[in-house]
Amino acid sequence: MEKLPKVALPTIIIAIVLIIVLAKSAITIGSGEAGVLYKTFGGGVVTDEAPLGEGFHIVAPWNKVFVYEVRQQEILEKMNVLSSNGLDIKLEASVWFQPDYANLGKLHQEKSEMYKERVLLPAIRSAARSVVGRYTPEQLYSSKRDAIQQEIFEETKKIVEDQYIQLNEVLVRDVTLPPTIKDAIERKLKQEQESLEYEFRLVTAAKEAEKQIIEAQGKADANRILSASLTDKILQDKGIEATIKLSESTNSKVIVIGSGDSGMPIILGNQ
Repeated sequence: MEKLPKVALPTIIIAIVLIIVLAKSAITIGSGEAGVLYKTFGGGVVTDEAPLGEGFHIVAPWNKVFVYEVRQQEILEKMNVLSSNGLDIKLEASVWFQPDYANLGKLHQEKSEMYKERVLLPAIRSAARSVVGRYTPEQLYSSKRDAIQQEIFEETKKIVEDQYIQLNEVLVRDVTLPPTIKDAIERKLKQEQESLEYEFRLVTAAKEAEKQIIEAQGKADANRILSASLTDKILQDKGIEATIKLSESTNSKVIVIGSGDSGMPIILGNQ
């Protein structure tokens, strides 16, 4: 077996070391992610430069890269809160958020990778308790759901806006009341609905009666005007006009002039 040249062995060792260094220095940032660079001998977390974007990167082997998901994420939180009259309400909310990309280094330095547990969740719980405490169970159950959702979003956003977290939306998915309170509210709402329907029927009936009265009054007025306008002279003139037209007809007939009680013609004939 031939011996390796003296130069070959160091070359192989150097090549192996380079491969190890490259393997430890190479990092790939996935889709929807970004990297925060930590320089061991250069001041720690890099906060004054943009995060490492998607793709392949080479960093010094003694440095570290912390990878964050920077696309929109969702947290589903279930919590117990109190209404304005002290009743226990179960609230389920969905929070849409993402880290502030431009300040990802500061987020890592100040909040760490646990920023959701340390900042976001306490903020949403605090905002939900504050907002729900302003409303009664009936308002929470029916008319104020959208308003509550918007108020929780606004209050949570105020808390996290300087914490390098971008809050996109808060959705109230469910509000669960104590069964006895829920049943009482449903009965009340049903009674109110029935009352509104009854009032509507009364108003409709009153309008229909008013319509019939107006129509009857109109007919009575028309008849009175017509009766007042039909004098004996007008009736006689109309009778004469009718007699003339009948006399011009070829149908056989007998016309008796002035034989009626009022002096109007009486017409006799086969047609």
